[in-house]
Amino acid sequence: MHRETQDKMSQHPLSGRRVIELGTMVAAPYATHILSQLGAEVIKIEPPRGDTTRSLVRGGPSGTIIAYSHSKRTLCLDLTSEGGKQVFLKLVASADVVIHNLSPSAARKLGVTFEDCDAVNPKIIHCHIKGYGPGPQADDLATNPVAEAATGVMDDHRVNGRPSRLGPSYHDQFAGTFAVIRTQAVMLDPAPTAEDRQIEIGLYETGLHLAARDLAGVQLKTQLLGRPEKEAGGEFAMPGYGAYETSDARWVYLLVMSDAHWRKLTGALDMPEGGNEEMATLRQRKKLRDEVEAAVRGGVGKFTHDEIADRLKAAGVGFNEVLPLERVLDAPQAQQPGKLRPLEYRGLSFEVPEFPGQAQVADNLPVAELGEHSTELLRELGYGEAECAVLLEQGAVTQGGPDNFPWAPVRKKG
Repeated sequence: MHRETQDKMSQHPLSGRRVIELGTMVAAPYATHILSQLGAEVIKIEPPRGDTTRSLVRGGPSGTIIAYSHSKRTLCLDLTSEGGKQVFLKLVASADVVIHNLSPSAARKLGVTFEDCDAVNPKIIHCHIKGYGPGPQADDLATNPVAEAATGVMDDHRVNGRPSRLGPSYHDQFAGTFAVIRTQAVMLDPAPTAEDRQIEIGLYETGLHLAARDLAGVQLKTQLLGRPEKEAGGEFAMPGYGAYETSDARWVYLLVMSDAHWRKLTGALDMPEGGNEEMATLRQRKKLRDEVEAAVRGGVGKFTHDEIADRLKAAGVGFNEVLPLERVLDAPQAQQPGKLRPLEYRGLSFEVPEFPGQAQVADNLPVAELGEHSTELLRELGYGEAECAVLLEQGAVTQGGPDNFPWAPVRKKG
């Protein structure tokens, strides 16, 4: 690793740790993104065709690459070739962690399993993010929406009656987060066993853990009532807790969870229902759900967004405008120091949200092109100029650039 990069990361807890990523799409790249923000050196290994997310938007890189692959160096290897395999194993021997989200069959075929890595580095921490953990489905394939389907989320999220995936890939991102937690736990163990160092994080098991409250709730209702019944989410269980439209066709989401919240809301919006004793308690409001909902819609609908924002803030009512993505980063809260990382990539400018909890944005590596650091890393591993040339000529290693995945030109209308 460059001395300059080491110096920039020296104040971080994982400084000096080397992490190898064989990631595609979201889960593994997200995990190594977090580790990089904690100071680890991350080397992203990609096949000759590149990570799938390098060609998702008009033939070029997507937001995933921009958001989660800055601060990483890239090495492009053909792991089906003998030369590519040897480079990979030599890199593993120099590393602390390997994280990947290849399918089980691909991991075995390419020789990147725990057994393969442990044979050249008996201290390696190997984390495999996969569809399912140990069990009868251990080799089955799963993606984020498949995990949603298997763990109850999709049944609760229907569009026009049809079970549908959520927008963001939360199961992928949570699996990546759990991978970081497990990996760091092993790092903290002074004498981890081989079993400790072999980590498997299933998207399915991730989904089960995320749904634990709801799964326990339906069991509770079944035993108390003699029939399965879901525990309603907050906005369905508490009238007045949800999104309501203002007079200028904007939406605000209200946090009205308690009787005190209700009193503040009705006072802020001059709602006569605030004096209605039949609506004074949450239990009463649940019985009068339709009337309460109509009252809140009417109260919010009397004001523009800016008017209602002033009133709610003054009254201490929790709320926020329901923002479209293109306006999210305009908020003053988002623009505070340490929240966003400015990035320049292929002549375009981006503001990418930072890992939470940092007071300021630390200098780091820009988004790399496919195999941008291939030759550099080969030299660090001890390969001479002639050996590098042979590996490049054979296609075992690729030194890429922006021409590998260009964005198609945007056609101007008219």
